[in-house]
Amino acid sequence: MALSDYNLSGEQKRNIAHFASIVQLALADEIITEGEEKLLKRLARRFHILEEKYKEILENPNDYSQVAPHSYKERIEYLYDLATMVFADGEASKEEASVLKKLVVGLGFSIKNAEKVTNESIHLIMNNNNLEDFSKAIKRVNSI
Repeated sequence: MALSDYNLSGEQKRNIAHFASIVQLALADEIITEGEEKLLKRLARRFHILEEKYKEILENPNDYSQVAPHSYKERIEYLYDLATMVFADGEASKEEASVLKKLVVGLGFSIKNAEKVTNESIHLIMNNNNLEDFSKAIKRVNSI
C-alpha cells in the first residue's frame, strides 16, 4: 500500500480493494481484453479512482486485500460487479471462474455455497440479468 493510501476514507479503501479484486479477475487469463478494459475504466470512474492509482492497481492488483462489505446487499452488489467482469469479454474462462470462487468466499459467502453462488452469478450475467434480478437469484441460491 502506498503512503498516500493512509489518508483515504474507509469507503475509498473499500472501493480500491474491490476494484483490485475486479482487476484480478480481468487478469485471470493474463490478458485484459477491450471489453474488460472498458468495464475497468467505467468502474474506476464510478469508484473515483484516479488515473495514477488505476495504473498502480493494474500493475499490482494482489497488493490490495479484499475487503468484504458488512451488509449482505453490498456483498451481492460487489458480486455483481465481479461476475460482470468475468463475462466482460463475452466468455467465462475456467481461470476466471476459479478466481471468482475465491473472491466469493472472500466476500463472506460460505465455502459450502461458494461454487453454487459462483456458477449462478456467471449464469445470471451471461443472461443479462440486472442487479435486482441478480440479487433475488443469488439470495435464493445462497439460502439452499
